Amino acid sequence: MVFNVIVPTESSTVLVVGKESVGKSQLISSLTGRSAGETNFRGSTVVVERYRLGDTEYIDTPGVLRNSDTETTRLALNALDEHDVVLLIVQATSLDQDLRDMLPLVVGKRCVVVVTYWDKVQLGEAAQEAIERLEADACVAFVTVDARTLSDPDRQRIVDALRRPAVLEKSVLSARAGWRIEPKPGLMEGRIIGPLAAILLLFLPALATIYGANTVADWLHPIVANWFDPLILAVNSTCPTWLRIILVGQQGEFGYGLLNMGPFLLVWAFPTVLMFALILGAYKTSGLIERINVSIHPLVRPFGLSGRDVVRVMMGFGCNVPAVISTRSCSSCSRGAAISGIAFGSACSYQLPATLAVLSGAAVATGSSAAVLTWIFLTYLLATTLIYLRLTSSEQARHSLNVLMTPSRPFMQWPTLSSMWREAAGTVRQFLFQAMPVFVVICIVASLLAHFGVLELASQVLSPVMRLFDLPSQAALPVVLASVRKDGIFLLTANDGLSFPMTAAQSLTAIYLAGVLLPCLVTAMTIGHETGWKTTSKLLARQAGFAALFAIALAWGGRLLL
Repeated sequence: MVFNVIVPTESSTVLVVGKESVGKSQLISSLTGRSAGETNFRGSTVVVERYRLGDTEYIDTPGVLRNSDTETTRLALNALDEHDVVLLIVQATSLDQDLRDMLPLVVGKRCVVVVTYWDKVQLGEAAQEAIERLEADACVAFVTVDARTLSDPDRQRIVDALRRPAVLEKSVLSARAGWRIEPKPGLMEGRIIGPLAAILLLFLPALATIYGANTVADWLHPIVANWFDPLILAVNSTCPTWLRIILVGQQGEFGYGLLNMGPFLLVWAFPTVLMFALILGAYKTSGLIERINVSIHPLVRPFGLSGRDVVRVMMGFGCNVPAVISTRSCSSCSRGAAISGIAFGSACSYQLPATLAVLSGAAVATGSSAAVLTWIFLTYLLATTLIYLRLTSSEQARHSLNVLMTPSRPFMQWPTLSSMWREAAGTVRQFLFQAMPVFVVICIVASLLAHFGVLELASQVLSPVMRLFDLPSQAALPVVLASVRKDGIFLLTANDGLSFPMTAAQSLTAIYLAGVLLPCLVTAMTIGHETGWKTTSKLLARQAGFAALFAIALAWGGRLLL
C-alpha cells in the first residue's frame, strides 16, 4: 500500500482526538510514561492535558460527543483547525461506528489511527485482515493496542507511525471491520434494580465523606489549630492594623482572615475533595460511571438534568468549585440546571459538617433524635432541590425526546490506582489552583467587610425579617455569614446545644435558610466566571426567592408537625 507521507520536523505537536471513554488518557499516559501538565484551550477556560515524550508534545483533548453542543466538544473540534498531526483513538468493540463518526473530522490531517480495546476482539487472522483492509482503504497507519497494558513493541509502533504520518484523504471508508462487540447486560441494566443501584452508588461518595473524610478532618483540626494559634497571636501583637485585618480579621468570635480560614479549608475540604475525586475516578476508569448515567437518566430528565449531570451535582458535596467547572461538559440545554442543582442542593465539605453539628446540638437542646432531624433535613433538601429544578429548568431539557448521548455500553474492568489518580488529579488541581486563589480573595473581602461593620449591619437589617421564618432575630447573623462561607452555620450551635433557644422546627429552618439562601462567595464567583455575571445575578436572585419560600413552608409547616 502507498501512503501519502509528509515527514514532520523534529519537534512536533500531536493532537489526540477520540470519543469519550475510548481510552485516550490511559493510552497517552502509558505511551509517554509521564504525568500530564495542564493548559487552557486558547481563548477559553477549558483545561487540556499535555504530555511530552522527547521532542513530541501530545495534547489530550476532551472526549468528543458527536452531535453534542457541549463546550468541551466544541473546543475539541475547533482545536483540529489549529493542528496538523492527529492521533485518532477509536474503540475496537465499535470500530466501524467510531470510524464513521470520527474520520470526517480529521480528513485532510496527517493521521495515525490507534485501535484500543483490542483485547476484547477474538484475535486471529480474520481480525488482523480486517485491520489491514481498513488501513489499505484509509491509506493511513492503524495500530491495535490494549491501552491498559501497553507493551514496548506497541509503544514503538505508535512512535514509528507518528514519525511519518500519512494524510487522511477519505472521510468515508468502503472497507468494514464487520463486528460490534458489547458486554452482556448486568445489574445496572435492570428496569427496577438498575436505577436503585445507580442511586445508591451516587450517594456512596456523600456517605464516604460523612464517615471518612470528616473523621480525618476531626483528627487534623486540633493539630492544625495548635500550629496556627501562636502565629495568629503573634500577628495580632506585632503586625500593623491593615495586615491584621487581612490575616486575622474577625466578626465577634468568628475569624475571616487568611490565617483563620485558609488552613481549615484544607483540613475540611481537601480530604473530602480527594475522596470524592478518587471514588469518581474509580467509577470512570471501571466503566461504571456510564452505566450509572444510563440507568438514572430517565429518573432525572423531568427535572432538566441528564444522567451525566447528576454525577456533577454529587461532586458538589466535595467542593462546589470543581463541580461547577465540570459542567463545561454538560449540554447547553442542561448546563444551567446542573449549575443550579450544585448551587442549591450540594452541601459542600464546609456546609455538611456544620449542618450535622448544629443538628446534633438541636437534638440535645430539644430532646429530639439527631438521626431523625438529619433524615428530615436531607429529605427536605432533596425534595426542594428537585422542585426547584423542575420549576426553573428549560422545557427542552425536560423533554421526553431528550435522550442521553452516550457511547455503547462499556466493558467493566477493575480500576488501577494509577488510573484512579489520573482521573482524580484534575479535580484536585482545580481545587488547589482555581478554588484556592478565589478563596484567598474571599478571605480578604470578607475580612474588610467584617472590619468595616458591613456584615453586622446586614444582620441587623435582616433581624426583623427573621419573623417571616418564625426565627429569633439572632439567627440573622449566621444566615448572613453562611452566604460568605458555609461554615457560618456553626454559629447556630454551642458546646451545650444551641447558641440561643429554638425548637426543632426552628433549628431545621435556620439551618436550611443559612445553607440554601445563597451559595458561598467562592461558588458564586466561580459561577460568574463560568457563565457571566448577568446570568449569575439572575441565578442568585432566583435561588434566594425559592429558598425563602421553601424556608417559610418548612418553618410554619414544621411548627404544626414537630
